[in-house]
Amino acid sequence: MDFATGQHAFAQALLHADAPLPVGLTGASGTADAARFAVYRNNVHVGLTRALAQRFGVTEQLVGAEFFAGMARAYAQDRKPSSPLIINYGDDFPDFIAGFGPAQALPYLPDVARLEAAWTQAYHAADATPLALARLASLAPEALAGLVLFPHPSATLLRSPHPVGAIWAAHQGTELADIEAWQPETVLVVRPEMAVNVHVLPAQDGLFAARLFAGGTLGAAAEAALTEQPTFDFGAALVGLLSLGAFADIHHGDVP
Repeated sequence: MDFATGQHAFAQALLHADAPLPVGLTGASGTADAARFAVYRNNVHVGLTRALAQRFGVTEQLVGAEFFAGMARAYAQDRKPSSPLIINYGDDFPDFIAGFGPAQALPYLPDVARLEAAWTQAYHAADATPLALARLASLAPEALAGLVLFPHPSATLLRSPHPVGAIWAAHQGTELADIEAWQPETVLVVRPEMAVNVHVLPAQDGLFAARLFAGGTLGAAAEAALTEQPTFDFGAALVGLLSLGAFADIHHGDVP
């Protein structure tokens, strides 16, 4: 067996409890020792489960430690870390939760996990100076419609049919807070300076923000928002997003 094949077999045996010992793996006595390997395998699973629990703390609170551990173990069986940086482990855990049968009774759970994943991504994202309102104010009014705004490197926009921002916020204190209204939310996660911030945007600004984050021009995003909500306030929405540090740069839509 060549090294690469042996390495793959070893990793598979670590992640799957029912996998046999890798061929040729022996202990100090020169014989296979399934009990020792089981201890090592368990330590690996415990480490990966703890890493997920640290990153997805609110998700764990929502389902309980025992349920979360089982879900995390099922996830880890087929997904070994792709980087030595364990902080990156679990980027696709929210998508796994969405397809995890026992979690289907909590339809908001995947989006809560997506918010938590976005939080850690924002924390470790590159630094950048947020786009200032003065830069837009210096442009001719007729130029605004064709502008495309680049999201800040730390920014993630999450649109959910559930109040995921309120759910996340309710679990940030020492006591569980009440959720005033169960309604869809658009959440901006961003770190314009030192701290990661989680903002629930005004409901009427959600589509506008989503179109901008998807690369649409200011004009097209505003038109879509006005079509959906005739009372949409373009100026207030744009100033609001800029004040939160959502964007880092601009260019004209006709410039590649």
